[in-house]
Amino acid sequence: MTDQNLIASITQIESRIFLIRGQKVMLDADLVELYEVETKVLNQAVKRNLERFPEDFMFQLTADEYAALMSQSDTSSLRSQIVTSNNTTGRGGRRSLPYASTEQGVSMLSSVLRSDLAIQVNIAIMRAFVQLRQMLASNAELSQKLVALEKKYDIKFRAVFEAIHELMTPLEPKKKRPIGFAPW
Repeated sequence: MTDQNLIASITQIESRIFLIRGQKVMLDADLVELYEVETKVLNQAVKRNLERFPEDFMFQLTADEYAALMSQSDTSSLRSQIVTSNNTTGRGGRRSLPYASTEQGVSMLSSVLRSDLAIQVNIAIMRAFVQLRQMLASNAELSQKLVALEKKYDIKFRAVFEAIHELMTPLEPKKKRPIGFAPW
């Protein structure tokens, strides 16, 4: 894998990492796609090795968590995966709430799936988690340095520091209105 492909795959993986219950997690639908296995295969591997997946490694989302996740604007690929889900009732969509895997849970998945692709995907996912952790740490360091500078300089620069703080604050995702013919 070239450096360019590695960077692209890490970027794609980072966009599939969500913050749920204060933990960075990946959803089962994204993991299935990355590992190139069926959801059934992934679920069976987990069920056969439940002792390897305690609650802090993998957990099922609540209905409220799932609804909040679906309302975020950057989950369009997740929605398309869920809408095109195939089930026996012919209604489409998920039959159960998704599972979320923490970094440790993802690491454990590669040991139960036992394929060369699972190993390679797991390495890329671990690198993405590490890169996110480093970005968060550097942002914290930057914030500390900014606070120190604020204390050092007088009121003339207060507006500049306030503008910098505002730029560093992440934007809240816009809420999208559902598409369809129903009255919203």
